[in-house]
Amino acid sequence: MIAVLKHELRTYFHSLTAYVFGAFLLIFVGIGAMMYNLQAAVSNFEYVFSFSSLIFVVIVPILTMRVIAEERKQKTDQLLYALPISTTQVIMGKYLALLLVYLLPLCIIATYPVIFSQYGEVYLITSYGALLAFFIMGAALMALGVFISSLTENQGFAAGIGIAVILFDYFSISLAEYVSSSALGSAITLMVLSMIFGWVFHRLTRNETLSYGISLTLMAVIFATYYFDSAKFEGLLPDLMKKLSLFDRLDVFINGVFDLTAIVYYLSVIVFFLFLSVQSLEKRRYN
Repeated sequence: MIAVLKHELRTYFHSLTAYVFGAFLLIFVGIGAMMYNLQAAVSNFEYVFSFSSLIFVVIVPILTMRVIAEERKQKTDQLLYALPISTTQVIMGKYLALLLVYLLPLCIIATYPVIFSQYGEVYLITSYGALLAFFIMGAALMALGVFISSLTENQGFAAGIGIAVILFDYFSISLAEYVSSSALGSAITLMVLSMIFGWVFHRLTRNETLSYGISLTLMAVIFATYYFDSAKFEGLLPDLMKKLSLFDRLDVFINGVFDLTAIVYYLSVIVFFLFLSVQSLEKRRYN
């Protein structure tokens, strides 16, 4: 795993990837600090993270699109299977390299509240609590990006899908007010998601029978539940969009509340998508 980690870090820092990622993040945070802390004279540095979180829509897909997709395109993923380490260690090595690239600009950002506190009252505990949540949320989005990269060998496609998914998650709270809250609308959406889940499962396993079986079973369960008790689907879709939002949970920390359930949720998302990434890589190994 250490060998994979070192190789990935060399790749990031011998190219412009790490520097562009860090520059964009520092620029966005700098603009937010100038707007809130300098021009508006607001002492809450945590508000900067709310403004800066939008940059994840762009920088995370660009950083993660090549993680596995490039290996598959250049056929160098075959070398990974020859290494005397497990697929889990390969994924963890790549993922830890991403976290280190992400952590470096955050170490610079961590000095901002201390600097501002020399010229005014800054709520350091709230600021660093929000910084921690900002880091873990970014880590969760990177795990999602790694999984998307594992599904294709086209880096552009991986980046495009990543941008679309993260952008949808960013605006999911606002969109929840406009989506149908009716039982029928929620049921239809869940059926579509069941089909998408079946497609993803097929991409991971290449088992058409099992993929179709799981998808059809989920759709049958949804149909039966709706037929016998449609009231359970009332307002379900907007509620799901709100509860699954990664960005909305960051706002809790920005408002000064350390939400342990949000931390657990972020960690669960990381484990879930890294597990799927391992399964995707294992599928290609056995193919």
